[in-house]
Amino acid sequence: MPNFQVVMPLDVGILIPEDATVHSLKEITDKLDFSNLNRRYIRKPGRREATPKQLLEIIILGFMKCKYSLREIEEACRYDICFRYLLGGCRVPDHSRIGRFIRERLLGGAVEELFYQVVHELESRGEISGENLFVDGTKIEAYANRYSYVWSKAVGTNARKLADKTAALLEELSQIYAMELSDIAGAGEVLERLEALAQKQGIVFVHGCGKRKTQLQKHIEVLREFISKGKSYDDSMAIMGENRSSYSKTDHDATFMRMKEDHLGKGQLKPAYNVQLGVDSEYIVGLDVSAHRNDVLALVPLLKRMKQKGGLTHKKLTCDAGYDSEENHTYAEENGQIAFIKPQNYEKSKTRGYKTNAFLRENMPYNPEKDEYTCPAGHSLQHQGDRQRTTKSGFKQVVSLYETEACTGCPLKEKCTRAKENRVLVVSKTFLRQRATALDRFTSEEGVLLRMNRSIQVEGAFGVLKEDWGFRRFVRRGSVHVETEMFLYAIAFNVKKLHNKRTQNRLKTHLLYPQSIEKLLDTG
Repeated sequence: MPNFQVVMPLDVGILIPEDATVHSLKEITDKLDFSNLNRRYIRKPGRREATPKQLLEIIILGFMKCKYSLREIEEACRYDICFRYLLGGCRVPDHSRIGRFIRERLLGGAVEELFYQVVHELESRGEISGENLFVDGTKIEAYANRYSYVWSKAVGTNARKLADKTAALLEELSQIYAMELSDIAGAGEVLERLEALAQKQGIVFVHGCGKRKTQLQKHIEVLREFISKGKSYDDSMAIMGENRSSYSKTDHDATFMRMKEDHLGKGQLKPAYNVQLGVDSEYIVGLDVSAHRNDVLALVPLLKRMKQKGGLTHKKLTCDAGYDSEENHTYAEENGQIAFIKPQNYEKSKTRGYKTNAFLRENMPYNPEKDEYTCPAGHSLQHQGDRQRTTKSGFKQVVSLYETEACTGCPLKEKCTRAKENRVLVVSKTFLRQRATALDRFTSEEGVLLRMNRSIQVEGAFGVLKEDWGFRRFVRRGSVHVETEMFLYAIAFNVKKLHNKRTQNRLKTHLLYPQSIEKLLDTG
């Protein structure tokens, strides 16, 4: 018989090296308040089950070790000493329990609250400056079928065709069954009258081969089909709303977007989400997931969310040309933020063709006293008045109209404009002022330093997530669950960044300068 020896239980923590990432994770989570999460979670009495804090810790550690599968996390809890250390002798949770914890307990803002607790903990340590915010966005593929697309333009076209067919059918039915359409509210009421007529006549509906349908049954079935199709078209338009042009049948919150990774190499679109990150001192301090196909409409929701949920309002904001709009500049001004936003025409304005093109509005002489432009032919484009227009996001913009009455017969008209009559300039004076200010800031010495840091810090964060961690596609569906997954990635990223900066002796460094970048590259 084997000789069993009684031994004392071993504290596995003493076997873990001091420079292991799990210690940094434990150091951060011990400072967090889990009272809100504990109220959502009910532990069974008499069983050594993992607490919500321990479940969150093993999930974050799994993300830090590129283990995103719930089964991989469960297996790591059984055999990985770091995961065993976090469990502290509790039972190993199976993958279904971990999944329910993420799917049910971390929703409703619970994980977002913990994320901002991590941010404020880093801020209290002096790791986050609160001075500079670097923003960028990327598209992450949704966990949806790539060919399950529904387009608003196609739905609108089919809905109009169906409306015409329905109107023709109702007209035909009114003549056959002697109904006054003026007394009928719509196709639904016509269907009710036909069904009542069939019941009154005792018609039994038949189906299948070899059975002849009555004319009334055929009319009722066709009308039912039209009503059902019309309802499906209305549901599709309600899912997309006013600001989306498509959605996926397997994930209604995902929008089809053009991405860098083309699975067919033919410019195919994929169902995806637009993920926005706000980075300060190399840490993720804010994020937002939207269905916008471009970044220009995603900046204000990100800043509002950071202010409302985390109480964060940075003094300086640095973005690339994808965020250059009057709405974004105006929001920064109203909130006392200094915006370093790259103008959209910055790169093009440095080309020779741009500088020598006299037909561009930017190159036309402007007289501020008379408030008029002068075209290359010497004609004046006089101010015709102002008008207000509303963007997709609801922002109201005031633009000025300038027009000349001398385009007819002008020899330069073909080069100047494609308008049939006179050329009209639509100018937002507020946006011109904001863009000129942004250009001065962007090209200043501080602007050069900040835009260099933006490309390193926020684009570097996306590089770590997508390249190093292999995060190319969400594994959950629905915007709420996708946001939960993204916040888990952000917490794991911040803990790993704290650990790496401590290892590299770079704690409390907020901006990278050319000398520090060279030193960082030399040390790996």
